[in-house]
Amino acid sequence: MTSETRLAEAARQLGLELSDNQQRQLLSYVELIAKWNKVYNLTAVPPQDMLVQHLFDSLAVIQPLRRQAAGRPIRFLDVGSGAGLPGVVVAICCPEMQVDCVDTVGKKAAFIQQAAAQLKLPNLRGLHDRVENLAGPYDVIGSRAFASLPDFVKWSAVALAEQGVWMAMKGKSPAEEVSALPPEARVFHVEQLNVPELDAERCLVWMRKGPRAQSATGLPGTGS
Repeated sequence: MTSETRLAEAARQLGLELSDNQQRQLLSYVELIAKWNKVYNLTAVPPQDMLVQHLFDSLAVIQPLRRQAAGRPIRFLDVGSGAGLPGVVVAICCPEMQVDCVDTVGKKAAFIQQAAAQLKLPNLRGLHDRVENLAGPYDVIGSRAFASLPDFVKWSAVALAEQGVWMAMKGKSPAEEVSALPPEARVFHVEQLNVPELDAERCLVWMRKGPRAQSATGLPGTGS
């Protein structure tokens, strides 16, 4: 089965309608990672596994993120973005969102800038900085395998808009990390993800500022 066919089927399973151009951009992005990875060590995932472990894994957050945005043109920050996961995928699938990918490693931020230029994504920026130095405000701050939940919210709190939310991509539901969150942050929803072709647990942990958990518009269910 070709990469094009697998991507089309993955999008169908995830309820995503991707244009032909978006599908080309997504596949070109994976090729770009593989090309740059030979020199810049962007990821430890081998090329044959990038489609599933990187692309499909990131595509799984698009619909939840859109529900959270509720049609608003939001600013999204991807912290510790590395090769741009999920930030570049968000920028491709959601051109209405402004996406910044921040990483402390200069070559990774440079890769994001190159991807933005080569894939013609005016809504995407790569930032070489520490998240603590960013003023924001960002409506959604996301991370994928970046840090523990307490560290993630502590380091990025200054960049989060007052009514903004954190979106952490995790494997199994991180109960211990949730219990260790500071009082300034609360989980309001844990959303299970089904990643096409991936036999592993995935979830999104949604958090917001404030001592009381509240239900978010467009997101079913709440957590403590």
